[in-house]
Amino acid sequence: MRKMIAAALIATVAMPVMAPTVASAQSRAEVRRDRQDLREQRRDLRDARRYGSQRDVRRERRDVREARRELREDRRDYRQDRNRRWGRDDWRRYRSTNRGVYARGSWRAPFRYQGFRAGVRIAPSYYGSRYYISNPWRYRLPPAGRYQRWVRHYDDVLLVDTRRGYVVRVIRNFFW
Repeated sequence: MRKMIAAALIATVAMPVMAPTVASAQSRAEVRRDRQDLREQRRDLRDARRYGSQRDVRRERRDVREARRELREDRRDYRQDRNRRWGRDDWRRYRSTNRGVYARGSWRAPFRYQGFRAGVRIAPSYYGSRYYISNPWRYRLPPAGRYQRWVRHYDDVLLVDTRRGYVVRVIRNFFW
């Protein structure tokens, strides 16, 4: 009996240490489970439309809406947890304490400033090799994906898909 009590106490003490990894695994599993639930609810709605009454259809529509909402919430929670764990958007805190790294300097471009937004296609002259941020980690920017580069555009920073020329992400007033 003493051994069981001692084991239970050790387990409760050890749980907070393992909680972050367990929580992240649970959230991924929750997202997967909610995605499955949504598929099942859609299947039930389709069957209710074929074989059920109007009341059944309304009930199944409500269930589909709830399943979508739960999936959205779990995806958002999972993204926030992942971003917190990987230190994404850590540049804001770093910039406030290391202002000299983000100083504008004497940087000028041969074109006028234009405020871009994500999803816009831009000309290659805006994201030429002259404007690449060669070391994004120096500014604590997240790593760029495949065929993507961080590009400086006056005080803004753009994440550009270099194959197609689309702006993936914009961080305004990044440099001082």
